[in-house]
Parts: sequence; C-alpha cells; structure tokens
Amino acid sequence: MGKQLNVKKEATLNAPPTGFQVILREFKKDKLAMFSLISLVIIIVGVFIWAYTIDKEAIMRVSLRDKYAPPGDKFFLGADQGGKDILGQLIIGAKNSIGIAIAITLITGFVGIVVGLVCGYFGGWIDNIFMRIIDFFITIPSLMLIIVFVTIVPKYTMTTFVIIMSIFMWTSTARLVRSKALTESRRDYVNASKTMGTPGIIIIFKEIMPNISSILIVELTLNFAGNVGIETGLSYLGFGLPPATPSLGTLVAYANNPLVLQEKWWVWLPASLFILLMMLGINYVGQALRRSADARQRLG
Repeated sequence: MGKQLNVKKEATLNAPPTGFQVILREFKKDKLAMFSLISLVIIIVGVFIWAYTIDKEAIMRVSLRDKYAPPGDKFFLGADQGGKDILGQLIIGAKNSIGIAIAITLITGFVGIVVGLVCGYFGGWIDNIFMRIIDFFITIPSLMLIIVFVTIVPKYTMTTFVIIMSIFMWTSTARLVRSKALTESRRDYVNASKTMGTPGIIIIFKEIMPNISSILIVELTLNFAGNVGIETGLSYLGFGLPPATPSLGTLVAYANNPLVLQEKWWVWLPASLFILLMMLGINYVGQALRRSADARQRLG
C-alpha cells in the first residue's frame, strides 16, 4: 500500500504542469504583468460598481451655467461644453465600453471556439463549408460594413451594436482554433479515444479544448483589448454608441475642437489616459499569457 502511494506521489510530481500552473508561474516571474492583472481586475470591478451608483439622467442633464467648468469642488474632473460632469461620464462611458468589449469577446469567442474545434476535428465537408464562410468574411471590409449597418439601423441600442460587431469579429478566433485543433486531432491520445469509441463531442470539448486552453486564454485576452479599441474608435468617429450614451470614444472626440484640445484639457485627457493605461495593462497581461502558451507548447 505504501509503495503504491509513493508511486502515485512520484507520478504527480513528474507530471507536466497544467496550463493554469504554467500561467501562474509566468505571472509570478513577471511582476509588472501581475500588477497589471490585479489593477485591471480592480479597475473593471470598481467601474461597474461605481457606475451603478451614478444617476445617469443627472449626469447627462445640460447646465449651460457650468459650461467648461474647470476641475474643482463642484466637478472633480470639470465639465464639458454642456456643463455635464466629466467624472460621471468617464465612469459610465468606461462601463459601457468595457461591457461592450466583454460581450463581444464572449460571443465571438464562443462562436469562434466551437466552429474552430468542430472544423479542426471533423474536417471534410464541414470544414470546407465553414472555411469558405470565414474566407468570405475576411475578404470583405468588415469595419466599413459595421459603419454601414450602424448608420442604416434606426434607433439602435447597445445590444444592437454588440450584435452587429459580433457578426463580423468571430472569424480570426475560428481560424486560430481550427489550426490548433487540426494539430491536436492527429495526436496519439485522440486516436486512442477514437479507438475506444469515445464520441467526437467528448473528445473535442473534454480532451482537445483543455489542451489548447492556454492559447484560447491568450486569444480572448488580446481580442478583448482589440474590441475596446474598435468600440472607442467607432464612437470617436461618431459610428459607435448612440449620442446620448456616454463612451470613452465620445469623450476623446471632444479633442477635435482645437480650443478644447489646447485650453480645456480636462474634457478629453482623463478618458485618453484611461484608455492608454488600460491598453498598456492588457498588453502586459497578454505578453505574459503568450509566454505561458509558448512554455506550455514546449512542455507538450
């Protein structure tokens, strides 16, 4: 009995680390990435909690007497050309931008992962059909079509915007997952499971997907950063959220006015710094996750 326990302990110690163990080890080595991860979690959670305590109608109420009020006791970060509180708009806009990016990342990630795994495992006519669809979406100017749909849809909402974005943003994840699934489906453990009669769905989601989990985490993290950038960029251009809905991009768009850019820095600078710091944090976290994925592949 004692020998069996010792054998089990040795097997556990000699077993290759799991994907999450590799990720945790990489973050422990990279203090900046760990700090960025903790900061991002605190900021995102804090923004969502703070946003739900703010009266949006009061924040968006126009007060011409407070036009371009500088930072002070009444407005901590000042006011815009309509006398609306910049801090309140920053918190609500950050919640909207981050929430949209999270929703798009989850939807496109789910669709891309499922399509990629199914195509990579089964191949054949299923793979051919989906790959032709993916090739079609890649060849068309998706950003221009998003702008067209946003323009022609009457009275669109945040939900409509998320759906329009998700329709065009899932293909890159599907292509990446398909390539990884093609490699994994040729490995011995998959062939052994097929020989034992294990259903294909079980092999896909309980055997192949856990082995590429580190790659998936990296992809979803980088997609989240990209979706934040796309949403703020479209809002900056006027093709994002409805005008009455605050966004980080609409706050930065105030800088298009040369007077505001030079003299009313409090109107656009907070949102710009928020986007910059958040993107830097996501970048550091993404680099650590990418190194973890590379280490996981080397370890097999």
